[in-house]
Amino acid sequence: MITIHLDGERMEVGERSTLGSIFSHHPPGCSVGIIRPATKEQAKTGNLTISTTAGEITIEITGWNDDFLKSSEIVQKLTLHWEDRYAAAFGPFPSPIHPLRKPHVYERGDVILGCGGYEPARSYLIFSKTRHSADHGADESGGIFAKVVSGKAVLDRWATGDRITGIEPVISWADTSRSFTTTDMNIGIEDGMQIVTHVKIMAQGYTPGKITTEAAGSVEHMLLALKSGRFMVGRATSTHILDTRLAGTSDIDTEYRHPRREGTVTVRTTGKLAGSIYIYRDDVPSSFVHDVVGQVVHGIELVKLAKEQDILTISVLPQRIDLLGLPLTKAKEIAAAEKISLNVDKEEGERIVVSQDPGNTLDVLKERMVTVTTASLEKVIDIELDDEKAPVSCDIFRRITGLKQHDAGMIPVFFKFDDVVLFRSTIPPGTKINPENTPKEEVPAAALAITNDSRKGSGLVGARLSANKEFGPTSEPFEGTNILGRVIDTEKLKKVKEKENVYIREVKR
Repeated sequence: MITIHLDGERMEVGERSTLGSIFSHHPPGCSVGIIRPATKEQAKTGNLTISTTAGEITIEITGWNDDFLKSSEIVQKLTLHWEDRYAAAFGPFPSPIHPLRKPHVYERGDVILGCGGYEPARSYLIFSKTRHSADHGADESGGIFAKVVSGKAVLDRWATGDRITGIEPVISWADTSRSFTTTDMNIGIEDGMQIVTHVKIMAQGYTPGKITTEAAGSVEHMLLALKSGRFMVGRATSTHILDTRLAGTSDIDTEYRHPRREGTVTVRTTGKLAGSIYIYRDDVPSSFVHDVVGQVVHGIELVKLAKEQDILTISVLPQRIDLLGLPLTKAKEIAAAEKISLNVDKEEGERIVVSQDPGNTLDVLKERMVTVTTASLEKVIDIELDDEKAPVSCDIFRRITGLKQHDAGMIPVFFKFDDVVLFRSTIPPGTKINPENTPKEEVPAAALAITNDSRKGSGLVGARLSANKEFGPTSEPFEGTNILGRVIDTEKLKKVKEKENVYIREVKR
């Protein structure tokens, strides 16, 4: 048997084990981080990973015997005893220190061994959150025995009830020739190997038992961007990795600016990349165009090793609470599971949720209440979009109807005649609708389309109930028509009226 660390947990496996044999259910195509110790001597480092209920931090030992820290008896006593703007203390526990009764100057990230009432039997592990001078009951050296080198933002997240759950040595992975990401599950396991399979993020303003909403809108955007459980690395630099799938989002408010430290997650608020999600590998200053939306609490090693085009498995706490598009019965189940009060406008018959207030997850969790508006299932029209043939046009359509953010959208009926229904859409300024998936010989029945920029009516959306060999669903010639997909509920479409708001749901292929 050999010993490895899998997501921070020690485990013993057979000598001929492979990645696939120790975690067979890892999503195909998603990368894992492999950190190979170069030699047995290099496997031991001066760093320790400290797991807490609010996230992980890594400290570099600069003095003192760290074996004392790893004692299971000590770890069990490390509950947050007090915290203020300057420091946080875990304990108490007995130690052999000799307090000097003298103040010292501490910097952010200093880890201190001190005691309360100058009694070594009531010692504390103290983390400095900002530069300050204090008498923490330390010895003549000031008690500084380590520095936080990773996860400094976790220091600001600790609150009453948090505790240290484990302390483990860090296996060196500075040699990048032996540390890498891979999707090859046939790689053999080596003794001392560290494996990181996923990244976990805690949203800004969210801690168990305490919710703040200083970044509620931006956090909601992050929850939407990462709802698939995947982070697509579109760019990897020395300071960050970047997921650009929602680049081009124009309605993100500037909410919470803060220094972007290692493990910080942000969303860009303006520019061509607005809406993109960033995870930082190194400390950089705050920015006017970045909202801080979360902190990596597990898997920073995977973030640091990731390369462009990698797909990372990722999870965010809390999970998004978005009830739009759900049957009312399902919405009630979710509200009950989250212990949230659900106020409903109507309940008779089969109903679908078409709006909710508050709309942001953190606001809902803080208020423990949400009000929903529903529509009869007869008023909700299912559609199918063709991303393969018209990816850009479908993306525009989702943005203007709300289907980009939710499972249910809305679009008002503009005009109705014969077998054509036209919808009024508001296209954001600067949006280009180039010809895409234009019909050739015939438009099929139930086709859904948007007029492209070759015609004056650019942006008009329409559906045609019957096939036509001359005009598209918006009554434009074929060259001015981008086919988006098709309407599934054609019988419901026949019943809509002019100036009526139509609720739509997308059915995935």
